[in-house]
Amino acid sequence: MTVSEETPLLNDDEGDIMKHELIYKRFSTRQKRFLVTIVSGCGLLPLFVSLTIYPAIPRMVKDLDSTPEVLGFAVSLSVLSMSIGALTAASYSTFYGRRPIYLLAYPFLVFGSIGVAQCRTIPELLFFRILQCGGASPGFAIGAGVIGDIYKLEERGTAMGIFLAAVLLGCSVAPVAGGLAAQYASWRLMQLIIGVLGTFAFVVIWFCFPETSHPGARGIENLRMQADKGIKIRWTQYLVNPLSPLGLLRSPNILAVTLACFTAALTFFVLMVPIAYTMGVRYNIKNNALLGACAIPGGIGEMVGAPLSGYISDRTVIRYRKSRAGVWYPEDRLRAALTGALVLLPLSTMLYGFTTAYVEGPVGVALDCICLFVNGIGLELVLSPASSYVVDVLHSRSAEAVAANNGFRSVILSFAIAGIMPMIEAHGVVFTNFIAAVVAWLGFGLLWLTIRYGGSMRAWCDVGFSKAETN
Repeated sequence: MTVSEETPLLNDDEGDIMKHELIYKRFSTRQKRFLVTIVSGCGLLPLFVSLTIYPAIPRMVKDLDSTPEVLGFAVSLSVLSMSIGALTAASYSTFYGRRPIYLLAYPFLVFGSIGVAQCRTIPELLFFRILQCGGASPGFAIGAGVIGDIYKLEERGTAMGIFLAAVLLGCSVAPVAGGLAAQYASWRLMQLIIGVLGTFAFVVIWFCFPETSHPGARGIENLRMQADKGIKIRWTQYLVNPLSPLGLLRSPNILAVTLACFTAALTFFVLMVPIAYTMGVRYNIKNNALLGACAIPGGIGEMVGAPLSGYISDRTVIRYRKSRAGVWYPEDRLRAALTGALVLLPLSTMLYGFTTAYVEGPVGVALDCICLFVNGIGLELVLSPASSYVVDVLHSRSAEAVAANNGFRSVILSFAIAGIMPMIEAHGVVFTNFIAAVVAWLGFGLLWLTIRYGGSMRAWCDVGFSKAETN
């Protein structure tokens, strides 16, 4: 039998499937919803840390006696810090569990937020911003891991979509909150509020959040079993390589999907990072709160797109699995991402550039807002199926897989973001957005290749892919 698009990871064995499904019955439906609520709240924090700063950049430039380019560099470094933090948190959450990593990270978020609120120089801002972003970093990767812990394969896409929809509420709320704080109080106040939210999250996790990792799946449990048998355990065995999730990128499937997610996310940052100097300057929007409000259409689009894409991806998995008489081909889930990658993301990005450059007045503002809304839908049509896919194929290392996806993507984004403002200054918004659209089309190509040749790509490098009966 040749390895092809129709090659499953493994044929289903009904006994093993029934046994494994009992794991997903540890929590009732009500408990699962409560856990999703908690991890969604935790997932909001990284977005508040990231997005509240964009509308405040002009005010921060004045307060810190700096330039937009230097502040853009600071933002890119914080993205890098968040990616490294997510990799570290995911690695240790696989070994020690989800709960202790949440509890360890949030004090750094609180301390970093207080430091950012008190900083007076760019070096101080960078130091405390790195702490703040590192402390917030577990929000998405571990949250996605929790979704994988408590929901089985056919339910996971919908649950992931709901999780992302709740998390991406931050895309609408965070810029507005940051803009309001910068306009009517101070951008420093917003950082103190983030510190308060981090404290609240710590308390909720401490009192209300149980461990969700599958029984026997944590590395610390295996070490305890060895110790009980009298086997000597070295202290180094309690340490985890924080970069180990990056080893998953040896898989062509994971690498291709990660790069496709990067191309999708790049369109979002090309629209959002320079918004004060594109929409703000073009349409004479000087009020920071109004600048933040310009991000609302994109956030609404993401909130609409996330549950929609989750539902579509689950239906796609079920339909294609049924057509193959129960054989599971994991790349089927990625079919739900093709429309967003091919049409919505590149076209909305290019149109935004043209309208900003050539369309004046309220009509231009309205068209830009429509582009942001469509971009938000397209972004989630790509990211949600992709996140569910990496959880599907690497279920036992779901948090690490998501962290590798997000972490590597964020590292590349940190460099790309640093170049957005200089490119707009040198070549203009039309050229910059056109390049981002072309990159998005390359991402579509990667998704199509993964769907078409996924079986062969998995065979090239097996990094411990999950089997059908363990999902």
